[in-house]
Amino acid sequence: MKYIFLLFLFSIHAMVTQAQTDASLENIVITSTKKKTQVLTLENSVLQVNVSPKDVRKFKARGFVRYSDFGAKGDGKTDDIDAIAVTHAFANQQNLMVKADQGATYFIGGKERTAIIQTDTDFGTAAFIIDDTAVKNYNAAVFEVGSKLQAFKLEGVSSLKRNQEKIAVSLPENCLITVTNSNIRRYIRFGLNQNNGSAQTDIFVVDKTGKVDMAAPIIWDFDQITEITALPIDEKKLNISGGRFTTIANQAESKYTYYSRNLTIKRSNVIVDGLEHRVSGEGEHGAPYNGFINVNNCAYVTVQNCILTGHKTYSTIGAAGKPVTMGTYDLIVNRALNVSFVNCSQTNDIKDSKYWGIFGSNYSKNLLYDKCILSRFDAHMGVANATIRNSTLGHMGINAIGSGVLTVENCTIYGRNLVNLRSDYGSTWQGEFIIRNCTFVPASGNPVSASLIGGSNASDHDFGYTCYMPERISIENLKIDDSNHPENYQGPAIFSNFNPQMTDGSYEEKFPFVRTREVLLKNVTTASGKALRISDNTFIFKDVKVVTY
Repeated sequence: MKYIFLLFLFSIHAMVTQAQTDASLENIVITSTKKKTQVLTLENSVLQVNVSPKDVRKFKARGFVRYSDFGAKGDGKTDDIDAIAVTHAFANQQNLMVKADQGATYFIGGKERTAIIQTDTDFGTAAFIIDDTAVKNYNAAVFEVGSKLQAFKLEGVSSLKRNQEKIAVSLPENCLITVTNSNIRRYIRFGLNQNNGSAQTDIFVVDKTGKVDMAAPIIWDFDQITEITALPIDEKKLNISGGRFTTIANQAESKYTYYSRNLTIKRSNVIVDGLEHRVSGEGEHGAPYNGFINVNNCAYVTVQNCILTGHKTYSTIGAAGKPVTMGTYDLIVNRALNVSFVNCSQTNDIKDSKYWGIFGSNYSKNLLYDKCILSRFDAHMGVANATIRNSTLGHMGINAIGSGVLTVENCTIYGRNLVNLRSDYGSTWQGEFIIRNCTFVPASGNPVSASLIGGSNASDHDFGYTCYMPERISIENLKIDDSNHPENYQGPAIFSNFNPQMTDGSYEEKFPFVRTREVLLKNVTTASGKALRISDNTFIFKDVKVVTY
């Protein structure tokens, strides 16, 4: 019986059933007997760790545990993932900090094991080698930052309206609300990666009384709700610091089997500080990556002072049956609010097109780049409000669709456009652009006919929503370095040619594309000395009011 009294004495059982974290990830049982502290592997990959009462007292008095306390070798050769996972499981139950051993190199092989982080963690200067050359489950994260709070279905809410300020609920604490109407399809993608779209979804924060945080408003009407959940938001910040991670890249077939061998963040109020991630061993082929730092289904996350790495670009056959380059990322944000990247950079040249743009996002709101040097900012399936400031963007520049306000200030942009409105989602932005004090170097200085706002929409595809261009575009103190330009260059255009077929009033728009109402310009200069013009296709933009002041 003494081997079973563990749950009564310490309530330690790391099958986390009450939390946001998926219980199936851990499979760890913790006991406390007079035997020595050790880790055993049982059937079905279940780990049993015995922590002697003496060690329990020692760890609690110390206030933290180390990976070596649970058998991690840190020699760069022995697979330490079981010891790492057990360390975090014990720390989670005892509310202890985790510290990596200084000078250690932890090897993490391809077995399916995820370490759940629910307490402050200091990876320090330790190195982590993640070998992806033979992985049992490429969908399984290496680390998952989870909450001890439990999501629950929200009862009594049958509909929602865009910009609704309050919902009729009473909650135990501030919550992150996720809502879906599976009967409506949005983001019906066009082009080489075409698809049938995704169920209408939204994510927003409400307080205890149901008041919606209007800094991240509801962006869709929900006449019907097929699923709605509330996740209580952790009030205390969880801090993750340090760590020198290296991924030995997979050698899998180049197709859309995204590898998620990463640090996944599924808890609100998290700071990741000083982490470094590098990639080695990329060959002639490989599967893409779903972000080494992957933020999803949470709010108030800051990634700061981190160094990331762009992944090599590989090609496959897309949904349209034609070759297509695959997006592959070191940073991903999905269904998340108020996510900031501050003072982050990457190891490879941000202007080197061999490497895919480092960042992608979907269904997110209030994204921030500040003091970053990265190859791309991108919003796939919409962003509501984004700010990019004091930053340098590389060869893939700024790509976005969405709503609200996109603010770009004190930045240098090396993309083909100052801002590219993604054509595969209709080049839509329902809101405005504010661009201040920036330098635009078109196509990293290669000879191109420059345009500030890029995109295309032939008005013949149903994207699942009405498509808009930003109603107002304000540009102040912009330097356009178009000194290296092609022959017969007419000067930079405000807009690219969004629809070459639409040259007069006879063109019929099956799905109307609402164009910009006004462009405000102040102190826009060009290195070529050529004046800024409206577009190669003046007919499309004939009703746009351009004001220079």
